Order: sequence, then structure tokens, then C-alpha cells
Amino acid sequence: MPRNPSTGVYSKPAGTTPSVGQVIDPAPWNALTTDLGNEITNSLPRDGSAPMTAPLKVASGTVSAPGIGFATNPQTGLYLKGGGLLGFTQNGADVGFDKASVYAAKSGDYTALASDENAVHRFTAAATLTLSAAATLGANWHYCVIADGGDVTIDPTGSETIDGAATLVLKNGYSVNIICSGAALFTDKLSARIQSKADSSAVGDFVVGLILSNNGNSPNTHIDFTSGSARSGSSFVSSAASFTKRVTGTFTAGTGAGGLDAGAVAANATYFAYALRKDADLSFDVVFSTSSTIGGITTTLLTGYTIVRCIGVVLTDGSSNIRPFVLYPRDEYTFVTPAKDAVSAAISTTSTLLALTVPNGVKVKAKLRFEFTSSATTNAALLSDPAQGALVAGLGNDGANVGSIQVASGYAVGSQEIYTNTSRQIRMVLGGSTGSIWIWTDGFHFPCGRGS
Repeated sequence: MPRNPSTGVYSKPAGTTPSVGQVIDPAPWNALTTDLGNEITNSLPRDGSAPMTAPLKVASGTVSAPGIGFATNPQTGLYLKGGGLLGFTQNGADVGFDKASVYAAKSGDYTALASDENAVHRFTAAATLTLSAAATLGANWHYCVIADGGDVTIDPTGSETIDGAATLVLKNGYSVNIICSGAALFTDKLSARIQSKADSSAVGDFVVGLILSNNGNSPNTHIDFTSGSARSGSSFVSSAASFTKRVTGTFTAGTGAGGLDAGAVAANATYFAYALRKDADLSFDVVFSTSSTIGGITTTLLTGYTIVRCIGVVLTDGSSNIRPFVLYPRDEYTFVTPAKDAVSAAISTTSTLLALTVPNGVKVKAKLRFEFTSSATTNAALLSDPAQGALVAGLGNDGANVGSIQVASGYAVGSQEIYTNTSRQIRMVLGGSTGSIWIWTDGFHFPCGRGS
């Protein structure tokens, strides 16, 4: 075949270049005309009347001079990029096309590779997704992750970050698109925005659930919290599962871990429980503090957390153990064993303050029962809110709430819910003479915003 199949160059047969007066040998000339006919037949007609019977091979070309172009616009067409990749150029400018999207389900930990570009991976269980180095993934690499069975922890290689953080926790039920710049990793921020949407549209303060109780296995040191949620202004946090914290250690993240903001558990102390939200993944936690306000909490151990609001309170006894209690609807606490805060205590016509076993640092409504005796008949006692000042007991004055002694050295009883001052105190005064009083504290109301 005179045409070189590698170069496409046609060389006519020998003996077909005659000179003047030479007698033409028909054999080579017949071969020439046969070859020409074959080559014309093997050529692609310009009118497209016949197709190619073998692959069409064109020049590699460049972005400004593609191997396949157009007569009216030779800078628009196809060319061969480096690495054997097909390129598309339009008016001399490269046109990019995405790889086909590939779906795969993952049931465990996985490492995302450069070859996973434009993949959609659905994780059907809690897992850790490790991302290859940004330089390995390359610029414009992108990848979709769906958490559909558990939280997915996205962990870049080494010291690299994603959205500036060491890790990103994709909560179950959410998805995220990851993009690589070739030097750093980012997300479309949609997942974080959806998760925090409740904050941006927050209205009102409340606590739902998160009921406190002594832990069944370690009631003296651990407090359980039921599932629930809490909001204060624009801050919101929720917990889908029960949670436990202990008062015998300083704060460490997670259920069952220490919960004190500082120091060690003390005897006869008040510990306010505050709901926390971890800024990185919006997860729930709890810290205990002796401060009755958020501003007084020691935050040294709480870096990366938002303190949402107070959700309850626990008291310790003289042995630094948590007092057993039951929390009823509308934030009503009842001690399993009533605290006997006065035992035959002296009471007279002089108004005095008495400290109760209730939270310190806040005003609460104490649930009280009384018993009173006096050698003077028709004597009565008055227990009251310190905010009312020093009242005067007795008929014609400010009255009484502990009966009236009808027989000398007899007993009178009573019960009432009375607000304390912030030092845990109420006032008591006798209508006449002197006497002795017993006071039992059954519990208290400490409102945290629970509606039921």
C-alpha cells in the first residue's frame, strides 16, 4: 500500500515517473491508478455521504488552536489536554465539565480519595470520614456526604482543617458538600446553617424535658437528665437521649463525666445546672456551678461552649452527697427525706431570720410544715417572706399561720409555701411570750421555665 499507515503520506509506485519518448509500461501505471482509486475511496467525503470505517485521528491541538475546530471559528473545538484528558475550548478559552456523579453507601469508616471527586457517599451508620490531604485531592475537588444512620465525623488529614476547625460533625439526617481549593477544605455551610436555624429565629425562653433526678446506680454523686431542649433568647440546645453528669469532678465533655465548673464538691452546697451547647457540633452538655447567674460561672473549662440557660439545681448534705429528690412538673422539688431545719428552736416576739435547706443565692418558694408549742395560751406564731419586713404576729396585728395554743404547753401545727430571701432565710415571730418551734422543709419551687 503506497500510503504510509502511520504518517498518512502517499508515495506513488515505482516506474510511474516517465520521461519524454519513453514507452509506458502498463503494469506500474495500472497499479498507480488502482492505488489512487483505493485512496480516493478511503478518503472521507466532504459532503458526509460516507462514514469513517476506523477511528478518526486528529492533531492534539491547544486551547487556542484545537485539534478539531470550525472553519468560521477555529478557536472553538476540541483538543487534547495534558494527561490524556479531553479539553473543550470556546473562543480560545477552556470550558470545564464535571465528572459523572457516582453514588455509594458506606456502613463504616472511610477515607475519601482524589478519585472520589463528585461522588455522593451515604453513610448508613455512625462513622469517621477521613479526608486525604488537600494537595492530594487537588483544586476544585468536591464531594457530597449524607449522614443517614448516625453522626459522621469528618476528619481532615494531619493538622489540616475543614471550615477552619479540626473536625466537623455531620449530624444524623443532614448532608454536606465538601470543596477543596488544593490547599484547604471547605463546606457549603448549608448543614451548619440548617442546624443553627433555630437560633436565628429564636423567640422566648423555655425548658422542655431535661428532668433532673438522682442516678439509680450512683445517687450520691451523679445526676441524670432526661431528653429535652432549652432556649434562652437566641441560644438553643437539645438532647435526644438521656444524659448524666457527676458532681465529684471538674467539667469534662460527655455523659457520665465530671460537671463542676471549678473546685471540688462541698458539703451543704448549692449547685445550679446549666445547659451547654458545643459550638462545633451543637451537641448538648451540662455544667454545675455554685453561681446562680451565667455571669458568675467559671468558664476556664468551657472553651468552645455556649452557656444556654439554667435547667435545675441540686443540693448536697453535710457529707457532700447529693440530697435525694424528686422533680415534679413546673419545677417543683420534693426531698425524699424532709429536712428538719428547726428542732425545738426558740421563738419570741422578736422577729428573727431562719435559714432553710433550699438553694442559696436565689429566692425560692419553700414547702414548709411547722409545729409550735408555748406555755402561754392563745399564743400563735407567724412565719413569713423576709421581703415583707419584720411583721408582728397575733390577732389584730399581722396574724399567724401556726395555729393558736389553746392549752398551756400544747401544740399547734401548720403548713405553708413561703418565699425565702437569697440567703435561704425566712422570718419567724411569736404573738406573745416565748415558745419553741419545729420546721420541716419538704422541698421548694425553683422556676427554670418548664411549662409542665
